[in-house]
Amino acid sequence: MALRRRPKFRWYALQTFSGHEKRVREYIIDVIEREGLENQLGEILIPTQNVFVMRGGKKRTREKTDFPGYMLVNAIMDRRLVHVFKEQIFKQKREAIKWLPSRDFPEPLMEDEIKRILGRIDEALETGDKPEIPFAPGDAIQVVDGPFNNFSGVVDDVYPDKMKVRVMVSIFGRKTPVELDYLQIMPQE
Repeated sequence: MALRRRPKFRWYALQTFSGHEKRVREYIIDVIEREGLENQLGEILIPTQNVFVMRGGKKRTREKTDFPGYMLVNAIMDRRLVHVFKEQIFKQKREAIKWLPSRDFPEPLMEDEIKRILGRIDEALETGDKPEIPFAPGDAIQVVDGPFNNFSGVVDDVYPDKMKVRVMVSIFGRKTPVELDYLQIMPQE
């Protein structure tokens, strides 16, 4: 008697409307539970990282999606699960669009692709919050804190690893480079 190989979990890419990833994930989980197929669904991953942004001179943390409009589904795919996705998820939840690549039966991601994506997620978790660079060279700014308070200038260079910018400000009629923290400046209005 031949032994049957146990099916294994594989990763699949699912396309959604950008910004609707979390709602689609919750809907998929509800449908899969209602159909009694929980044992075929490993996890649904929306690759994100926490970044901080400067708004009005204040540091705020927010979650940024690495691949807007996409999510990763770890599942044991069979005809019944594919049918549930086609008939109950893609047709009923407008924000869930299709499997990638778009075929009748979804194709799993290649091992090296998923290792690269999961490795990137692990790396983001290890490094913690990353600054979202709110300034670019050439941006007009206003200094809001420190010895150059109320000076205006132009961003000359950005140092994201140090969370600083070099700004050219006019002191006594001469352009002078000043290194400032992201928190010390804001876009000029």
